[in-house]
Amino acid sequence: MILCCGEALIDMLPVAGAFAPHTGGAVFNTAIALGRLGAPTSFFSGLSADFFGDMLRASLADAGVDSAPCVTAARPCTLAFVRLVEGQASYAFYDENTAGRLLTEADLPPVTASACFFGGISLVAEPCGGAYEAMMARARAAGSVTMIDPNIRPGFIQDEPAYRARLGRMLGMADIVKLSVEDLGWLARGDGEGFLQGLIDGGAALVLVTDGGRGARAVSARHRLVEPARRVTVVDTVGAGDTFNAGVLASLSRAGLLSRACLAELDDSAIRGALRLGSAAAAITVSRAGANPPWARELQP
Repeated sequence: MILCCGEALIDMLPVAGAFAPHTGGAVFNTAIALGRLGAPTSFFSGLSADFFGDMLRASLADAGVDSAPCVTAARPCTLAFVRLVEGQASYAFYDENTAGRLLTEADLPPVTASACFFGGISLVAEPCGGAYEAMMARARAAGSVTMIDPNIRPGFIQDEPAYRARLGRMLGMADIVKLSVEDLGWLARGDGEGFLQGLIDGGAALVLVTDGGRGARAVSARHRLVEPARRVTVVDTVGAGDTFNAGVLASLSRAGLLSRACLAELDDSAIRGALRLGSAAAAITVSRAGANPPWARELQP
């Protein structure tokens, strides 16, 4: 079982001069994509008791994702208004006093999953950011594989030093790290290659870097691999990185490699297989509007 821990929200997508609600959130999208790819998946977040929360729960159920770990609260749902410029998305978040943001360490479920995934804007704000950091520490102590994709949104950050400190601690607990080139630039502040090597030296078994249409690469203690992007007509990039994460985890899960011992010994074939599934799944997502990850049947040869 893979447990995805982080935000679920409503993306308000531009449609004909107005905005239409769609389920979303970086970690939520990864959970949906994992479920659609057939990986046993559960999801932990704070969900609103309102009809937006109902939309989120229905989407999880439709993808076969177990939402039992979630906490339901009589608070509003986080909203993200999306602006698209030549298919590239930017966001304006409305997150004050929401069900997701007010999640606390007291709400954490027991750790029973073989792997736990973290990331997104849920790591920025308090108290939920502290709760997810504590959850990652518990997962690490329980022997679960941990993966993080910070999916950094600079416009959402109010206390940059505190956020950088949290990411530093959580990156140090991660077995798998995924960064976009934009994330890497923000974190490394000039020495990207040195930063990646520092992650490996600090204990990460696998570091992945995505670069949109230029493809993705993987770095481990023994490997440096590059996977070119699929050539598709891009509608928008909403959910692309989230879907890539799911493809990587699903590939490793199918191969029986989601353990720390196995990750430490990953060979070229296993890493390339993870890159390929992640890239192929993401290519389908960007070819259609919104965060709409593919089902496993859509990736059959």
